[in-house]
Amino acid sequence: MFSLVFSRRYAMAHRLLADTLNGTGDKCATPHGHNETVTVTLRAAHPAPLDGGRNMVHPFEVAKATWHRWIDDQVDHAFQLAANDPLLGYFQAHEPARLPRLLITQGDPTTEVLACCFMAKLNAFLAAEATPLVCVEISIEETPTNTVTFAGDPHDALGLPASPGHWWCRPDMTINDLE
Repeated sequence: MFSLVFSRRYAMAHRLLADTLNGTGDKCATPHGHNETVTVTLRAAHPAPLDGGRNMVHPFEVAKATWHRWIDDQVDHAFQLAANDPLLGYFQAHEPARLPRLLITQGDPTTEVLACCFMAKLNAFLAAEATPLVCVEISIEETPTNTVTFAGDPHDALGLPASPGHWWCRPDMTINDLE
């Protein structure tokens, strides 16, 4: 079985508050950033042999175009916050023009939750474009020594049903559900 694998690098900032609430640490509660690399593995939903002509699962250029545009235009340099982070209220009250640049997750925006959200988003793009592909694995390198890899159903891992009410389920350029 063939896989298409491609990567994209982006810069991001986030903060993690859950550990401060249970008293186990606050190092990551201070806004900080990473230069991350996301690598995705795509496979044909219904594998078939090479056709003897074009001999490819799907053109790379087509498979990655929307995904790379979304990473470059929306995710790169976004500030990732939990939906219950008090900073969200600050931006809503004082800097509403920056709301589209906030990537919002349920709970802390950890690399694990991002892997699930990103996989769901990519699969929404692929389905909307009627490609024969699905994302079967995603890896996010947070630092040169820390990488999270996910393979499975992202909705099960998130504990949330697939819903067009969630930005990660929609094939659009959004990174939050703020209005």
